[in-house]
Amino acid sequence: MAKAIRKKSILTDTSYSFLKNYINNPSPTGFESSGQKLWMEYIRPNVDEIFTDPYGTAVGVINPSAPFKVVIEAHADEISWFVNYISADGLIYLKRNGGVDHQIAPSMRVLIHGKKGIVKAVFGWPAIHTRLGSADKETQPRVDNLFLDCGARNKKEVEALGIHVGAVVTYEEGYDELAHGYLIGRAFDNRIGGFMIAEVARLLKANKKKLPFGLYVVNAVQEEIGLRGAEMIARRIKPNVAIITDVTHDSTTPMINKMIEGECACGKGPSLCYGPAVHNKLLDFVQNIAQKNKIPVQLRATSRSTGTDTDSFAYANDGCPSVLISIPLRYMHTTVEMLHKDDVENTIKLMYESVLSLTPKTNLSYF
Repeated sequence: MAKAIRKKSILTDTSYSFLKNYINNPSPTGFESSGQKLWMEYIRPNVDEIFTDPYGTAVGVINPSAPFKVVIEAHADEISWFVNYISADGLIYLKRNGGVDHQIAPSMRVLIHGKKGIVKAVFGWPAIHTRLGSADKETQPRVDNLFLDCGARNKKEVEALGIHVGAVVTYEEGYDELAHGYLIGRAFDNRIGGFMIAEVARLLKANKKKLPFGLYVVNAVQEEIGLRGAEMIARRIKPNVAIITDVTHDSTTPMINKMIEGECACGKGPSLCYGPAVHNKLLDFVQNIAQKNKIPVQLRATSRSTGTDTDSFAYANDGCPSVLISIPLRYMHTTVEMLHKDDVENTIKLMYESVLSLTPKTNLSYF
């Protein structure tokens, strides 16, 4: 039997090398600058100019003088922890920075970003021998009983390492590849989005495409604590159209209710979202692009809001037609977020083809 011929990847070895470095680099909410520097260095050859805002959102622009403005956007920040209290015996207690999941924390290795550099530590947790008993009586991890142990024996030794109240803490686990085209990593939510929008810019340059508008490739900060970076940059750019990309839940794994989350699976293409913030005519436009280019897509619905930067762009200024293209993700907000290479490529293709087909004369009026 003849082997199936796999289509040539649109991604290069350099692309994947950047993705690995980008995922492994910590970029916690409010402290995204080191990741943004990597991203700007990667995108710089493929755009005409780059600018940043006071809180660290980074924007690469193609055709900056054009009056009509199109945004493709992702967010750069990852969930993390803050040092909140250092005990007399040198243990470190924390507060959340974004929606970090306390139940996955016990025994995890972390990096504390102190004033003297990175300090390694672990989430300590009592041995199972000391916790045996009925399930309803066994101690469960909570934010107030989780602590870090960095090897210090007292508060003075902790502080001597440069650790202070307010220091940010990230998990150590990083990028890896699994079988059958799957990737895992910390903070694919949503640095995979930053990677994909950068790849759109790279493909436009590589294929010598000319756009009849200004394209703003936006990597926004502080999404995880309320879409704040998108809110600020949307007011500054004042775009005419916005295409947002983020992650969404693969609902095929155990303990997820499809009646609530809908049906979505890794490997079956990007997910297009229906909801009040999503502009129906722009969504129809993107669906037609997908059909024309034989790009598989999945559908989902949201209620009052998408919970993504789409909401900030849609309702900014006088209103901006916005659409959300999500990539399916397993195990969101853990250190082993998982996605499929095919979805990465198809999401990039869908954004790329949508950008190429848009013009300032595209009719997005409801009337």
